Amino acid sequence: MTLRDILDDIHALTRDIEAYERKYGVLSETFYRAYSAGEEPADDSWILDWAGWAGAYKTLLRRQEQYGRLMQAVEQESRSLGEVIAKAARRELLPVAA
Repeated sequence: MTLRDILDDIHALTRDIEAYERKYGVLSETFYRAYSAGEEPADDSWILDWAGWAGAYKTLLRRQEQYGRLMQAVEQESRSLGEVIAKAARRELLPVAA
């Protein structure tokens, strides 16, 4: 997975999650806390949405963590963030550890 892949995923997941948040009227953090605690949807027609929302949110958290690890590695290697931005802008591959 590359930095570009992670960013593309983050943006796509954010769009999906925002649609769920608008539909159900709460932020994903609130929803996911309830979902993780085993709360069931009030309406059976929401079951698929809730599963999709939970999956998208969990994946978003994972991608944000991967992004953070990459930036931390860049700082530890004393690489310039400007260099990373330049490579990303030129769409050069910036591999990321899973």
